[in-house]
Parts: sequence; C-alpha cells; structure tokens
Amino acid sequence: MAETFLSIQNVRKAFGATTVVQDFNLDVERGEFVSFLGPSGCGKTTMLRIVAGFEEPSAGMVMVGGKDVTNLKPNQRDIGMVFQAYALFPNLTVAQNIGFGLKVAGVPRAESDARVAEMLSIIKLPEFGDRYPYQLSGGQQQRVALARALAPKPKLLLLDEPLSALDAKVRVSLREEIRSIQKKLGITTIFVTHDQEEALSMSDRIVVMYGGKAEQVGTPFEIYNKPATKFVANFVGTLNVLEATVSDAAGGKVSVGGSDLVLKQPLNGAKAGDTLSLALRPEAISLGKQPGRDASLGGEISEVSFLGSVIRMRVDLGNSAVSLDTFNNPTTPPPNVGDRTEISFSSSDLLVLH
Repeated sequence: MAETFLSIQNVRKAFGATTVVQDFNLDVERGEFVSFLGPSGCGKTTMLRIVAGFEEPSAGMVMVGGKDVTNLKPNQRDIGMVFQAYALFPNLTVAQNIGFGLKVAGVPRAESDARVAEMLSIIKLPEFGDRYPYQLSGGQQQRVALARALAPKPKLLLLDEPLSALDAKVRVSLREEIRSIQKKLGITTIFVTHDQEEALSMSDRIVVMYGGKAEQVGTPFEIYNKPATKFVANFVGTLNVLEATVSDAAGGKVSVGGSDLVLKQPLNGAKAGDTLSLALRPEAISLGKQPGRDASLGGEISEVSFLGSVIRMRVDLGNSAVSLDTFNNPTTPPPNVGDRTEISFSSSDLLVLH
C-alpha cells in the first residue's frame, strides 16, 4: 500500500475578511509529483507557502512524514524550495550557491564539495562550478537554483512557477529535466503552475484550483478526459461547448442544432425542454462522416489555420461553433472558408457540464 508522505488537512487561509484558501485537503504519496494548477489568484501559491511554512494557516494542519509541521518555521521542515525568480547570490560562484545550504548546516568541507560536484553532474553543468550567475543563461540559472534546493537532501521539494520566466523552448527542455531528476532522486514534489501543458506533461496527479478550492484532484488522464466541473473542463485543454435541448431525460435524448443525439450518461434532474451545455474535445471530432461515429452535424467552415503538421479548423453550426484539428495531408489541400461540411463524433465523447 502506498505511503502518505505529505498530508494537508482542512486547511483554510484568510487575509482579513478575504479567504484565499478554503477547506483544502490532500494526501501526497512518497515520491509523488503533484502539480497545483490554476489561474492567478486561485490560491495555489498561498497553499504552497503554507506547506513551506512561509504562511501560517488560519485553520487546519500540515503533516510531513507523519509529523505535524503546521507551526514549524521553514528551516525546520526539511524542504527544498525553488522560486520563479532564480534568487541566486550574485557574489557567489555556481558551486558556492549550490553548497550554501550545506555550509549553513555545518556539513564538512570534503562532504560538501562531493555533494556539490554530484549536483553539478545531475543538472548537467559539471564545468560551470567556478562561474557566476551573470555568466549563465536563464535556464542554466534555474538549474543551479534547483541544485541548491536539492543539495541538502530535503524530504520535500516545492517549486513555485520555476519555468514561467523562461522562453518556450527552454521551458520544455527544463521541465523534462526536472521530472527526470525528480524521478531519479525519488523526492516528493509539489509544483505550482498556471500552465496546463506543464501540469499535464509532468505530474503524477494534478490539483486543479479555483477560488481557493480544489476543484478536482486526479491523474492528467482523468483531469483531461473526465473533468468534474465546468471550470476544469474549460481550463484544461481546448474545449468545444455545444448547447443542447433535452427532449427525453429518461432516455438521455437531446437535440443539438436540430439533430437528435443520445447521450451515454444519465440526465439526472433534467426535464424535457431544459438547456444543457455539452463538452466535446477537438480531437474527438472528424471532418465528414466516419465509421464508428454515431453523431453528425452540418455546418460551414468559418476559419482555417495551417499549423504545419496540423490544420486547425472552426466550423459554424448555426447556434454554436466547434474547433477541430486534422493532420496535414500533402496530397489533399484543406477546405476553404465558406465551404459547407459535416462533422461527426461519437455521442459517448459528449460530456454534460455541471
């Protein structure tokens, strides 16, 4: 049975009359990589700071390794922290920056030097120990910040939007490195981000936050394919929303743009004439009638964007519109704006948004 290493229980945080985190509960397994994902102001960084000890919760408890750390100072919690701003000491070399925590802890020089050399190797900068931060790129500086956090061998690693100041290509490269290092060291990690792609690609589980609450906790597969709320469905991934009218609630029958569809999920509490919002991911839609697709709708091409290997199209269905992607075929040019077309999909891919 998996071991719970970090336990956040009934945490609430208020600044005056404003509550920024409410009724937050989460158990994280040892060695697990969990992302807090959400828009600015949703409470994700505040929650991370509570785990780190930089903020005191208004209510609730934080436990690490079975020990209550709620009232302990940050330096008593055995955590490593990496911030959005690299926060390296400009007057210290890379090696001195990495070894700073070891020096403060009174680790013997020979042991410290060996650990610094090991960390330089792990972050793939073995020849950079004598350089200063200003001589490094942004990506290299963030690697050094990561090495500094990991050097004292913390039990818990906290990352507060560490990639947001970097350009897109470096971000992708560095997130792969961070995940690889985390897996290699087996360190329990909490990663804060507003970038859904980062969360989906790096995490064992994701906590989607909104309005100070955890809207949904699940694996990337669950969060993307089975969103629990309308907010999660809209925030994670590209989403098409179709407006439907209930024609037979018991039979799951609805009408979309004049076409009748049968949903695979029960319409609990709905009645004939009610309007529903149905979610449909772009990749679930095909252009033209396709085998195995039991639903189809007619429309008009309103946008065509050539993106290289993928062609993104928008189809106007009258009372709504959908986006879909098709792979580029060098022998078949894409349709033109204004062309009449038909889209098809499986009714089992429709998700009722609550």
